[in-house]
Amino acid sequence: MLSEHIPQADIHQHGIAPSRWLCQHADRIKQGGTVLDVAAGYGRNARWLAEHGYRVEAVDRNADALKSLNGISGIHTRIADLENADWPYVSQQFDAVIVCRYLHRPLFQYLISSLAPQGLLIYETFMQGQESYGKPNNPDFLLQPDELVEAFGKDLNVLAFEQGELEKSPPAMLQRLCAIRM
Repeated sequence: MLSEHIPQADIHQHGIAPSRWLCQHADRIKQGGTVLDVAAGYGRNARWLAEHGYRVEAVDRNADALKSLNGISGIHTRIADLENADWPYVSQQFDAVIVCRYLHRPLFQYLISSLAPQGLLIYETFMQGQESYGKPNNPDFLLQPDELVEAFGKDLNVLAFEQGELEKSPPAMLQRLCAIRM
């Protein structure tokens, strides 16, 4: 059972279901393609993608979280501090890059360059207004209105975008973007 390997606090806080935004747009990813799951944590999205036939590279700085993915067919893990070390995928490209509930703006250009032609970026994270509901409440970790479109719209073709209070239980202020590299 999936939850046997994930601490109860993480299940309560993050759940084990994959991102609905990812599920909504995953059919746009090349069938059987390679996917980079950035800040994968305990791998709720990586697990779902692997179950659906994708080859997933799950990267996170939390070695204990990534251990829960050991032995799962279709998932390779990499421990990396994406905020304080060099980008580990300079010479690699993926059919999709997934970022869910994580924001480190200096990575934006790396995310784009890590997409293969026709590669898909699926991004979902918190925005201003989230501080009314709890964490994150640090403005450095909250997107400005339209920030994802402005950051990626010049280099990628935006297929879908939404922002605002997008979840009700618990409530969350989010931005979601799905874009393709042409």
